[in-house]
Amino acid sequence: MNRSRREFLTNCSAAAGTAACSLAVAGPASLLAAEQDGKSKQTKIKKAVKIGMVGVKGTLAEKMTALKEIGFDGVELNSPGGPEAAEVQKAIEVSGLPVHGVVDSIHWNVRLSDPSEEVRAKGLEGLITAIKASKSYGGTSVLLVPGVVNNDVTYEQCWDRSIEQIKKALPIAKEENIQILMENVWNNFLTDPKETARFIDELDSDMVGAYFDVGNTVKFSPPHEWIPILGTRIKKLDIKDYGKGKGFGAKLLEGDVDWPKVMANLREINYEGWATAEISGGPRERLTEIADRMDRIFAS
Repeated sequence: MNRSRREFLTNCSAAAGTAACSLAVAGPASLLAAEQDGKSKQTKIKKAVKIGMVGVKGTLAEKMTALKEIGFDGVELNSPGGPEAAEVQKAIEVSGLPVHGVVDSIHWNVRLSDPSEEVRAKGLEGLITAIKASKSYGGTSVLLVPGVVNNDVTYEQCWDRSIEQIKKALPIAKEENIQILMENVWNNFLTDPKETARFIDELDSDMVGAYFDVGNTVKFSPPHEWIPILGTRIKKLDIKDYGKGKGFGAKLLEGDVDWPKVMANLREINYEGWATAEISGGPRERLTEIADRMDRIFAS
């Protein structure tokens, strides 16, 4: 061994440990392989919260500044009924925190699947308002619960009515370049991944996808099993846990979600994008805990 190589190994061992030195000695090919393996275990996920979780007092700009300081990458607002675009743009400018989208705030009560044609029309109007709000905020999506199956609405009626109304909104979504993303919830509708995929495919638009809520699936089937089936239809994630006798009160990492399997399957479909916590929030301390737990999930 020549002197320079011997000195390198001595310095390397002192600075970084024998494992790193062994890779260096093995040569560029091994270093590249190790780097690629490391990248394969990472997923480029941006963490956010719903604005209603932010218990920090103050203006929207102050709330968003606090989120930025804590380490969040963005926030999701609500519409209809959200703040004016000028206020949001000012808050973004002050905080440096983007708004990545909005939640349709009326989809539960003014349903696209309602028996009343008048109610469905109001639901469509709300969806269009949300699309335009998301655009004005600089977002990319609207989270939508497409309908509810109950004593007044059959599964087939829910399917047909919601498909009809969403299709009416698609030209505007296309024009504004805002995706309409279906959230899986406890609405007796689209409660398995194959049905969810079929619903999205029937809409036949690149403006439609899945807003995959991890915790909401636990009641029906393990969430990691949904991911390969939905695949690239998944455009955004809601992050919550569920189970262990606490229901949705279970803290992240303390419920029944197998997060390592969820993350492994997200990496398999090359998911990169937003993941938004949808759990009980609170003041800065609580939000800091949520951010930390989300980081631990994404690293699993």
